[in-house]
Amino acid sequence: MLDSETLQKIRRIRIRTRSILESGVVGSYHAVFKGRGMEFSEVREYAPGDDVRTIDWNVTARTGAPHVKKFVEERDLTLLLLVDASGSQRFGSRFLLKRDYAAELAAVLAFSAVANRDRVGAVLFTDRIETYVAPGRGSDHALRIVRDALAVEPADRGTDLAGALRFAHRVLKRRSIVAVISDFQATEYERPLGILRRRHDVIAFHLWDPCEREVPDAGLVALLDPETGARIVVDTAYEAARRSLAAANIESAAGIFKRTRVDALTLSTAEPYESPLSRFFKNRERRR
Repeated sequence: MLDSETLQKIRRIRIRTRSILESGVVGSYHAVFKGRGMEFSEVREYAPGDDVRTIDWNVTARTGAPHVKKFVEERDLTLLLLVDASGSQRFGSRFLLKRDYAAELAAVLAFSAVANRDRVGAVLFTDRIETYVAPGRGSDHALRIVRDALAVEPADRGTDLAGALRFAHRVLKRRSIVAVISDFQATEYERPLGILRRRHDVIAFHLWDPCEREVPDAGLVALLDPETGARIVVDTAYEAARRSLAAANIESAAGIFKRTRVDALTLSTAEPYESPLSRFFKNRERRR
């Protein structure tokens, strides 16, 4: 049974997602992630402007009137969402926790896949696989993924991104799209990310909070590591202390994405994701 707060979040995300999809993200998704080829659909009479190379000469000879073959894109694609649910995702200095931001982004991607008749699945992970939703079709299936992203209470708080990437490699039997939504505050994931990239179309959505990059001067501050539970007191009046607290993983992750040739989009939780996501898809389509 979902609590009222989670139900409210799901309704808000559903309404927000619908407006975002209507703005053109579905078309961008379709253009970026091409199907496996074209399949024959039907034969119809030739109309001015049709490509003469599609004329079906057998039907034309039999009927005495020119006919052309009509083809449709054979998609049958699978999108797997790898969503980080570790302790660091429960941080947020602005409007949304990173976990809620990740859930909204996952919803947009899931419903874009559904609108294009693709299958979508999800893996929620910490330092273990918390839940796995096998790829399926339909709005109800996408809603289940959003519900899990918001409502599942993780059993652990740590991060094993490498393990989640290896899990995805095991469960995906054919070439798929893998969207990794995480703050990438993890270690030793470069090799499994590169291996997954060689077989699948992998995209990294790198989330960060402004306070992780720019630590304010607030004097003595007691800090709690959300993943290990460790507590420390830091004097943020010292610039060196603030620099050491800043999330160096933002730069190190960028280097890993470059070396593994993984397309990445860095998103601040203080800013809406709609425009950056749309630009990312359009730029990716141009490069291809």
